[in-house]
Amino acid sequence: MGETVRWLTPDEQHAWRSFVRLQERLGGRLARLLQTESGLSAADFAVLVNLTDVPEGRRRYQDLARVLEWEKSRMSHHIARMAGRGLVVREECLEDARGAFVVITEAGRTAIEAAAPLHVEAVRELFLDHVTPAELRVLGDVSERIVEKLDGDAS
Repeated sequence: MGETVRWLTPDEQHAWRSFVRLQERLGGRLARLLQTESGLSAADFAVLVNLTDVPEGRRRYQDLARVLEWEKSRMSHHIARMAGRGLVVREECLEDARGAFVVITEAGRTAIEAAAPLHVEAVRELFLDHVTPAELRVLGDVSERIVEKLDGDAS
């Protein structure tokens, strides 16, 4: 309790608040564009991208939840909604009666294939077109380093 708080310096506070503002505005804008143009929410898109990243188009529930940083109840409710729309199906795991897989359907593949070009163009227009190649490399390096630290702390 007696530890001294390491308050942010003005430069640190400026950088942190700018980063948070960028993340909120960019995420919000991309989500709205995605929903308007494709009918997919940002959460739908995240699930479908993660399923198309694996050759068989299927992931264990718990692995997908971990990658997305979602709680079990959010994962269950969202996958149920997506299944109701025909984008994914839930398959039982034969090796582990308690486990299950989330599997992309043809409708899910069609939806992500239609949404991806729109999303990529929006990412370019709203973000990539406004940073230099050197800035992009630094951002990538910093992001990877912090994610590795976060992943290490999670265990």
